[in-house]
Amino acid sequence: MIKEKLFLDTNQVTTQEMIDLTQKSNSFDFLNDEPDLYTLEDGEAIFREQFKL
Repeated sequence: MIKEKLFLDTNQVTTQEMIDLTQKSNSFDFLNDEPDLYTLEDGEAIFREQFKL
């Protein structure tokens, strides 16, 4: 257990860290000025589970 903690590769950024970074930065603020391309009237949502092989 101690060896695992000592040699853990912490250089990898987690998905949650990337999400937090993009939410806190202004990198995607330009999208606020873009029109909404899709509405609830556009049809049925497609979910990832529908594409499992």
